[in-house]
Amino acid sequence: MAKEKEPTFKEAIEELERITDSLESGELELEQSLASFERGVELIRFCQDKLDGAQSKVELLVDSLEGEIETVTLDEETEERAEE
Repeated sequence: MAKEKEPTFKEAIEELERITDSLESGELELEQSLASFERGVELIRFCQDKLDGAQSKVELLVDSLEGEIETVTLDEETEERAEE
């Protein structure tokens, strides 16, 4: 059995948008809706794993530049920029 090619982050987001549109349309049968929802959950997990990996890489880079890891959430970063 051939392994399915892993999507890129962008491809996963685009597929999630298509799934969301089809679910919101209300035109799918129950079975189709459930299958689409299940695929959406898989894609959300995939994207979260990619984001977690990217965050880890950024923390390592910051650590290598400053000698310590500084974790800043997006909300904190946005607030800091608004204050400047």
